[in-house]
Amino acid sequence: MPSPYRAIFGRPGTKSFSAAGLLGRMTLSMMGIGIVTMISQLTGRYGLAGMLSATIALSAAAIGPQISRLVDRHGQRRVLRPATLFALVAVAGLLLSAQQRWADWTLFVFAACVGCVPSVGSMVRARWAEIYRGSPRELHTAYSWESIVDEMCFIFGPILSIGLSTAWFPEAGPLLAAFFLAAGVFWLTAQRRTEPMPHPREHHTKGSALRSRGLQVLVLTFVATGAIFGAVDVVTVAFAEEVGHKSAASLVLAVYALGSCVAGAVFGLLHLNGHPSRRWVVGVCAMAVSMVPLQLVGSLPLLAIALFVAGLSVAPTMVTTMALVEEHVPQAKLTEGMTWTSTGLAVGVALGSAAGGWVVDAFGAARGYLVPGTAGVLAALVAFAGYRRLRPQPTPREPGAPVAGSAPATVQRNNEPVR
Repeated sequence: MPSPYRAIFGRPGTKSFSAAGLLGRMTLSMMGIGIVTMISQLTGRYGLAGMLSATIALSAAAIGPQISRLVDRHGQRRVLRPATLFALVAVAGLLLSAQQRWADWTLFVFAACVGCVPSVGSMVRARWAEIYRGSPRELHTAYSWESIVDEMCFIFGPILSIGLSTAWFPEAGPLLAAFFLAAGVFWLTAQRRTEPMPHPREHHTKGSALRSRGLQVLVLTFVATGAIFGAVDVVTVAFAEEVGHKSAASLVLAVYALGSCVAGAVFGLLHLNGHPSRRWVVGVCAMAVSMVPLQLVGSLPLLAIALFVAGLSVAPTMVTTMALVEEHVPQAKLTEGMTWTSTGLAVGVALGSAAGGWVVDAFGAARGYLVPGTAGVLAALVAFAGYRRLRPQPTPREPGAPVAGSAPATVQRNNEPVR
């Protein structure tokens, strides 16, 4: 492991909580696709399978920030364990109702309750932020490492989930995802030494972290970014089926995640100057431009190459986003702020999946890549429009203070002036 990554793991407990986060986040990449595979095998109803997957995504988008807000106030252990137990009961009910062919409404009730799954990635990043607060280089490397872990989950998770559900029994994929969630969360919350301390009630201002103007820009952009991911998944599966190799779709999508993983690993080794808002806008624009070659591919090998290149802009953009969240959200609401970005992605994935499927049905798989292309343009437009909100703003100069140029500029960080 290169020395910057070795350095961040020099602190006690960092290896353990990062490993626990890896286990817990496998659920994110396995549950939705596992339920789609399970329902399609048990009933043959792809429409029902897609609606259940969208229900879980939207439920997680609505409930996730509320769970993270409670975590900021009461601590990870006190909130995550009961929330995870509730989600596991919901998963068990969903699997049982599908296996027993109960009425469809029972499936949707349990699917909505599965949304209580906590944002494990946000919990792990909050621990890194607590350990390396005031050390931007180490925190940049830590966030890069967690982006690598995210992509590892999306490389191997769908393959595991689909493979088990098709080769063993239909419920195997979601069942393994639930096991990973339980093991990861309970292992993570058992590590009390690295758990961020809950903030006193008086530190919590009224309202949500989403009141931050900078966070609003990030979340809106991530809705469009999530639409890219959701549409690419659906359209790639349809494209692979049209060319007669549907089973290869998971490998092609794994190459997309691999490109992001490689970029994240390299990005973590760099020490970049300048404010992260500039890098963030460049990253969002690069994601938009990378969707253009997808309109021109005509074979799976070329598609895999195009997706690998497109993936190179993903992880660096995600890493920079976490740095901006930390800057624009009060420390007492940091976990909630990070979860709001995941919420934006979840909403976007649901919208992109639906739009991509509709275009494929109406015009064919090749035209389907217009959906992620359009979503990329929207993401770039929102990023440009909101860029001014993300830049550091100088505080008003008090009477008698030094004039500009005679002292370091004062910027706003976590709602407090920092020199």
